[in-house]
Amino acid sequence: MKRRDEVASVLAGDVEFNHVRQPVIIAGPCVIESYEHAVDMAHTLRQIVEEHGFRFIFKSSYDKANRSSIRAFRGPGIREGLAILGAIRDAVRVPILTDIHSVDQIAPAAEIVDMIQIPAFLCRQTDLYREAGKYPVAVNVKKGQFMSPASMRNVVEKARESGIRNLVLTERGVSFGYERLVVDFTGLVDMKELAVPVVFDGTHSVQLPGAGGDCTMGNRRYVRDLCRAAAAIGVHGFFLEVHRHPETAPCDGPNMITPETLRDILSDIVRINGSLKEKSDDGS
Repeated sequence: MKRRDEVASVLAGDVEFNHVRQPVIIAGPCVIESYEHAVDMAHTLRQIVEEHGFRFIFKSSYDKANRSSIRAFRGPGIREGLAILGAIRDAVRVPILTDIHSVDQIAPAAEIVDMIQIPAFLCRQTDLYREAGKYPVAVNVKKGQFMSPASMRNVVEKARESGIRNLVLTERGVSFGYERLVVDFTGLVDMKELAVPVVFDGTHSVQLPGAGGDCTMGNRRYVRDLCRAAAAIGVHGFFLEVHRHPETAPCDGPNMITPETLRDILSDIVRINGSLKEKSDDGS
């Protein structure tokens, strides 16, 4: 009998998402600040993730193009940013994820990275799927804050018809009034039934969008508990933005976590997964 959480395997570089092995950890700073900062974080995060027995994909953005304020820090831009990400891929020997914002960005990104990300605000843009389907790159779709879990069935169908085979869905919270996101954990269960890997974004889920006036605020104290809950549901991966000094980060600092907190979260996931496996093995 097919398991309810069984999914088709998805490859991003040499990292595989499936229902059998440990979850994949997608982690990195919100935005590229410099090559030196990004490569240091990639080395550090790879070590932390692998010492806990997980597979790792490094993420960072070359351009934060979807900010409400004109004064928000955007990053180095696509040309310099992709060059940095390519150099990190070679230096650290790790798959890379970055987000794209328009059709013309997909081809150059697909030449460098292993997984492109369609941002939550753009998850209904048909042309992005049609263009992404032309390249052998994995695609991570952030579920829009305005989308129901059931409506993501249309996104999966659109992606498949566009030629995308390596598809992952990520939950990053649901809009709850103004400037607040909440997580509906029943939505993770529902999306797992779409037969694609489901990732939980622990740091964007604690955002308070626009609450800082001209910047996004957040509350990182909830990240660990939310990840524990997602681990108990059995998601296929975790998306976590990490920074050594979140309080001084130019983007998303209030919801990013430190490498030390990442260690704690991964230890929690290991224990929870072990408990779930023991129950599965004894038939309970």
